[in-house]
Amino acid sequence: MLEKATIYVHLSSKKKKNEPGMPRVLRIINRFNIGGPTYNAAYLTKHLLPDYKTLLVGGSIDEGEESSDYILHDLGIRPLLIPEMQRSVKYNGDWIAYYKLKEIIKRFKPDIVHTHASKPGALGRWAAYKCGVPVIVHTFHGHVFHSYFNRLKTELVKQAERRMAAVSTKIIALSDMQKYELSDIHHICEAEKISVIPLGFDLSRFREDTEEKRDKFRIHYRIDEHEIAVGIVGRLVSIKNHELFIQSIRHVKQHTKKPIRAFVIGDGERRDELIRKCLECGLTVSVFPSQSKADVTFTSWIKEVDYAMAGLDLVCLTSLNEGTPVSLIEAQATSRCVLSTQVGGVENVVSNHYTGLLAQTNEAYMASMLRLVNDDDLRTHLASHGWEHVRQNYHYTRLVSDVRQMYDELLERKKVYHHQYQV
Repeated sequence: MLEKATIYVHLSSKKKKNEPGMPRVLRIINRFNIGGPTYNAAYLTKHLLPDYKTLLVGGSIDEGEESSDYILHDLGIRPLLIPEMQRSVKYNGDWIAYYKLKEIIKRFKPDIVHTHASKPGALGRWAAYKCGVPVIVHTFHGHVFHSYFNRLKTELVKQAERRMAAVSTKIIALSDMQKYELSDIHHICEAEKISVIPLGFDLSRFREDTEEKRDKFRIHYRIDEHEIAVGIVGRLVSIKNHELFIQSIRHVKQHTKKPIRAFVIGDGERRDELIRKCLECGLTVSVFPSQSKADVTFTSWIKEVDYAMAGLDLVCLTSLNEGTPVSLIEAQATSRCVLSTQVGGVENVVSNHYTGLLAQTNEAYMASMLRLVNDDDLRTHLASHGWEHVRQNYHYTRLVSDVRQMYDELLERKKVYHHQYQV
C-alpha cells in the first residue's frame, strides 16, 4: 500500500540553504491508477536520476479503478499519498490537499513543480505559484473540454485552465493535435508556451515470449484456435463509449460466418449497464471470475496485460475523447492490429492504414471491424508495422531525454539552479 502523506515522510533530507547538489522536482499526479499518467510519472521519477531528484506525490484512486502500486514498486519508487486529492471536486478535501501541497513545497524546496492531469494541475500549480517555485510545468494527459460536461461547466473549466496556464512556465501536450486543440480551439494559452512531448513506456515485456503468453491467455478463456479474439482495454466509463464496441460486435456477428469472441478488459461504474446492453443486443455474456465461453467476456482488470495483448487478434478503442491511448501503444508493441475512433491524439499513436484503421463515424467503425475480422491478411499486414512505429515514438528513453532537455533549458532560462526562494 502507498503511504499517506504526513508531510514529513521522505522529507527529512530537506534542502538547506546554499546546499549543493542536483536540482529537485516535485512531481504531482492525480492518482495512481493503471494508465499512461502513472507510467509517465514513474519513469520520469526513476530515470531522471542522477540529473534530477524527484519526489512523487499523488491522490486517491476512484472506486472501481485498479491500483498501480505494482508499477511503482517494481521501479523502487515510494511516493507520498494525499488521500484528499481526488478526481471529483470536493471543496473541503481540495482545500486540505492544497495546503498539504504547500507544506510539502516549503519543506522539499523544489526547483521545478511538474503536475500531471486536471486536479493536481490546479492545486499543484497554484500552490507552486504562491510559494514562488521558479519553474512550473504541467502535462495535459488528454483534456475535459468536450464530451465530459455541459456547456457552462466546460467553460468554467476552460477559464480555470487559462488562469493556471498564465502562472505556468511551460505546458506539455502529448501530441501535435492536442497542442492545436489547447492553443487554437480552446485558447488555453499561446502555442509558443506549449511543447509536444509524447508519452514513453518500457515496451520490452510486450516483445517477450508472445507465443507462450498467447497460448496461456487463450487456454484460460477457452478461445479456440480458429476463433478471432477482439478486445477493448480501459475504464468502464461513459467517455470510453463501450456501446460502440458492443454494437460493432453485434454487427460483425450478424454479417460474417467467422467465429468471433469479444473481451472487455477493465472495470468501472458502468459494468452492469454494459452487461445489460450486451444482453439487449442478443449477445451472451460471461463475467469475471467465470471463464465460460460467451460472445462477450468481461474480464475485469488484467495486470499482466501483455498476456491479453498476445492473446487477442484485434485491439479496439471507441473513445469519444482521448489523449494518448496506452492500450493501442501496447497492442502495436505486441504486433497486433488496432481499430480506433479518430479522436484526440489517437492519430499520432496509430498510423491509419499502416498499423491499424481509424474511423470517424459509428457506421465506419462497424464496417472497419467487419472488414478486419473477415480479412486475415489485412490484419496481419497492419500488425506487422506496429512495433517499429511505437519503438521509434513511444519508448521511455526518448521521453526521459526530451523532459531532461526541457528542464535544463527552463532552469537555464530562469537561472535558478539550486535557487533558494522564500516561502
